[in-house]
Amino acid sequence: MKAIEPNLIKDNFIEIIGKEWMLVSAGDKDKFNMMTASWGGVGFLWNKPVVFVFIRPERYTREFVDEKGCFTLSFLGEEHKAAHKVCGSKSGRDMDKVAATGLTPYFTELGNPCFEESRLTLECKTLYVTKMDKNSFIDPALYEKWYSALAGNLHNVYVAEIVNAWEK
Repeated sequence: MKAIEPNLIKDNFIEIIGKEWMLVSAGDKDKFNMMTASWGGVGFLWNKPVVFVFIRPERYTREFVDEKGCFTLSFLGEEHKAAHKVCGSKSGRDMDKVAATGLTPYFTELGNPCFEESRLTLECKTLYVTKMDKNSFIDPALYEKWYSALAGNLHNVYVAEIVNAWEK
C-alpha cells in the first residue's frame, strides 16, 4: 500500500460504497472487529476531508469505534463480496470473522486494524457522533422502511476526519 493524500483519491464514492461496500474496522491488535457498511459518504467539512458512516447501536463494531475514537474504512473490491457478506451478517461476538473470511489484518502506526486485501484504506478520527431521530425524518416512509420494528434501531451517525489514506 502506498500513502496518498485524501484529495488525490480518484474513486467515485457513490459507486464504491453503494456497490462495492466497505469494511468499518476498529480496535487494536489485542481485540478488534469489522462490519460491512453500504451507507456512508466522503466529503469536506470543517475544513477537513471527512467520511460519514452509519452504525446501528447494537453492532459489535460500534463498541470499538466508540472506545477508540477512530476506525478504518477498507475497500476490498467486488471480488471480496463473500467476506463482506460474512462481516455484514455475522457478529464478531459469536465468531472469528478473520478466520471466517480469510482476510489478512495488519495495523497502522496509530494501531488501527485494516486488511492487506484492501485496494483503498481510509484511517479516520471521529469528530462528531449523533443518533438519528425519528422526528427528524421529513419523509416518514423512510423511517418505516428502514427503522420499523422489523428493520432495526436508528443508526448512530459518525463524522470522522480522514487522517491517512493508502491505495494499492
